Parts: sequence; structure tokens; C-alpha cells
Amino acid sequence: MTGLAASLALALVGLAALFALAREEGQRKARAAETLEAQVHALLPQTQCGHCGYAGCRPYAKAVVDGAPATLCAPGGQEGADQLARVLGRPLAPLEAPRPSPLVAVIREEECIGCTKCIQACPVDAILGAAQRMHSVVESWCTGCDLCVAPCPVDCIDLVPRSAAP
Repeated sequence: MTGLAASLALALVGLAALFALAREEGQRKARAAETLEAQVHALLPQTQCGHCGYAGCRPYAKAVVDGAPATLCAPGGQEGADQLARVLGRPLAPLEAPRPSPLVAVIREEECIGCTKCIQACPVDAILGAAQRMHSVVESWCTGCDLCVAPCPVDCIDLVPRSAAP
């Protein structure tokens, strides 16, 4: 009986060691994925535009690390897709969506009621104004993401080609 008990004890110790190694390996992989996700996120343009099909740059970075195509970020363009591929060790691939024409938001100021909904929606703080006052767009900051258009209750925001902006 003593030999059997010793063998069982040794087997249990071996199993515990295997489980500990597996858990440690899983934690190492999770840390590596988090680091890679941070690197991918840092390469994205931070427009939070959602043109890639994800809710923003952070969710897209996580999806890319988990295997989603690194070619969906239109604002990052082909150069951004190439940088992502290099960091991920993937082959270079063409951008899946054509880069949108450079657009800029323009507020028809005479129609603006100063509700601030566009200011709250702008991910890059390109809209200036105050409650109950007219708002305007700082063209050089605007990414043309169009996130400010839908929240406007009076529909006074247009996206126009950057060269046609007043």
C-alpha cells in the first residue's frame, strides 16, 4: 500500500506541475497579446471613426491581434496597413477599402442652435463652440469621420471635400 500511495502522490505532484506550467504559459500568452494589442493600437490613427466596422481604434486593435484583417483602416491608408502587417509578422496586403476622399465637416452656422451634440460626438475635438452658441469646425483638426452629422438635431452639418470647405 505504501508504494501505491507514493506513486499516487508522485502522479498528483506531476499533474499539479503540468497544470501550473499550462497556466503560466496561458498567462504569458495573454501578456504578449496585450503588449501586441497596445502596439497595434498605437499605430492606428485614433479617429474612432468606425469605418473599419469596429466601434473604435481599441476594439479594432484587439480584433486585429485576434486575427482580423489589418487592412480595414481607411484613415490609416496603405501605409498604416503596411505598418500593422510588419508588427504582426503578416504579409503586406492591399487596403481592403479604398481610402475615402478627404472630407471635412462644415457647420452651416446660421442654422446652428448650439446644442453641443456635435461637440460631444467629435472624437478629435475639432468642433468649437458653447451651449446656446454657434459652433464651427477647425478644418485642420477634422478627420472627416462624419460622427458629428447624425447627432445634429437641425441637420446643419455637411461633409464636403476639403478643398471645397469655406
